[in-house]
Amino acid sequence: MSLVWLDHVNIRTARLEELRRFYTEVLGLEDGQRPDFGFDGAWLYLGDKACVHLVPAEESPAARDPGIEHFAFRSLGAAGMVRKLQRSGIAFNVLPRRELGVLQINLYDPDGNHIELAYPPREIATLPKKYRTEGKPVAYEPPRQRAA
Repeated sequence: MSLVWLDHVNIRTARLEELRRFYTEVLGLEDGQRPDFGFDGAWLYLGDKACVHLVPAEESPAARDPGIEHFAFRSLGAAGMVRKLQRSGIAFNVLPRRELGVLQINLYDPDGNHIELAYPPREIATLPKKYRTEGKPVAYEPPRQRAA
């Protein structure tokens, strides 16, 4: 017997709607059917799999010292995701890891949970040149908004 894949991650949050929007609007998961557990929450789907479960909490757990450092999605379309994250004003970093056979895009959800988007190494060539550097992450920081 062996493990086959990660079925889902369950995230406790005091910002249920904000996280629901982040995972659906930014990452492209779909809000879907969830059993009635007697409390609010959301199941977010990737295809036919409910892979992210959101559960309300009085306070969002401190993400600076989590038990889980990150979770990852195998992904396609790295160049499109880079553009989407930039348009959305979300900080991220890109790390080509040819020796591991992966292109990583790392970002954080609004509660500070670390997410890795793992792309096939062939997608490195689709990125702007500044993100193709091997060996160290190349960060994108969104421009700061001016105070009104």
